[in-house]
Amino acid sequence: VQLVESGGDLVRAGGSLRLSCAASGFTADDYAISWFRQAPGKEREAISCITWSDGSTVYADSVKGRFTISSDNAKNMVYLQMNSLKPEDTAVYYCAARATCTIVAELYPYWGQGTQVTVSS
Repeated sequence: VQLVESGGDLVRAGGSLRLSCAASGFTADDYAISWFRQAPGKEREAISCITWSDGSTVYADSVKGRFTISSDNAKNMVYLQMNSLKPEDTAVYYCAARATCTIVAELYPYWGQGTQVTVSS
């Protein structure tokens, strides 16, 4: 199983970014993909998850209404559209895979390498 994130960048507050997570080595329908983020000195935070088989999604309150998770099952891709970005969204963003969505990072066996998002004020 391999997960590769991309799309991180430096953006001004109020701007938008779309992160991508390319998944390979497993059958998409059997997994859920979550986005986590980790800011310096803080714990890794679960922000969104999508269940590939039925497209159901969940969001953390901190990003609800601003971020949208989606998937392209044919391409084994998961996206995180981030709008109305704030300086506090600055973090390394990771995608992770397991059978079902959970906010507990330790339960995810598969992780990408992360992509840096920096939001300037």
